[in-house]
Amino acid sequence: MGYERFETPAVPPGRAKRAQLWKLMRGDRPIGVLLLLWPTWWALWIAAQGVPPLWTLFVFSAGVWLTRSAGCVINDYADRWLDPQVERTRDRPLATGAVSGREALGLFAGLMLVAFALVLTMNRLTVLLSFAGLFLAATYPYLKRYTYLPQVYLGMAFGWGIPMAFAAVQGSVPALAWLLYGANILWATAYDTWYAMVDRDDDIRAGSKSTAILFGDMDLVAQGILYALTLGTLALVGHRAGLGTYYWIGLGAAALLVAYEFAIARDRERAACFRAFLHNNWVGMAVFAGIALGYALRK
Repeated sequence: MGYERFETPAVPPGRAKRAQLWKLMRGDRPIGVLLLLWPTWWALWIAAQGVPPLWTLFVFSAGVWLTRSAGCVINDYADRWLDPQVERTRDRPLATGAVSGREALGLFAGLMLVAFALVLTMNRLTVLLSFAGLFLAATYPYLKRYTYLPQVYLGMAFGWGIPMAFAAVQGSVPALAWLLYGANILWATAYDTWYAMVDRDDDIRAGSKSTAILFGDMDLVAQGILYALTLGTLALVGHRAGLGTYYWIGLGAAALLVAYEFAIARDRERAACFRAFLHNNWVGMAVFAGIALGYALRK
């Protein structure tokens, strides 16, 4: 009796390429979108003192996905020399050669053009601010070559939707918006330091820089300070915005969630630090829930 030979059907080249481009955009990993989306929604709800105009909400929500995807593309383009040397990133499309540098730049340009087309439906100030957002997104990936503070710059880039949201809703960027922006910079620096702790040994060997390397053995202390400053700045935001009880409950829940991150990452193991990074999605959601419920149930 013979054996029949079964072969796995070949994946069409076009479909394989689309899959690699989707992977390059981190379409299969939505955590980065959420970490941008929560602070953007914080700003929209505070600026509008409740649910923002639906078109504005759509523009900013879609813009978050587009700019985050574009940011991942340009980040991998800038890191194509580094990623093959790092265990966690060596199978990324640019690192393996599945996507070329020219294809990556074309995808980045396309994503940013669609995002800009959406921004053009907003007011003039929002459009002008978007140019600064483009600069931040395009230059962030190169910071790790020259400074130990790329995580701070990431916070600046990730949070730029905050002043833009206030500009779109109120037509100006008040001091409260910049205070919220500062809180986001602190928060992003903290959670991206968890991420950098995952790659610290590989980054040192490759000559890359990060806050995790800068903080060294004092990393957990520095993290504690960053999160304390984040929560303290968010408390100032709540006070200045006149947010009520639900906001303080949400902020308290966020503080407990942060404490849990330290509990799981206290031994600095790679997998635990990555879990602590991912856990920040719930921190952002807790703060947003406090803001949204506070306005929805305000009498």
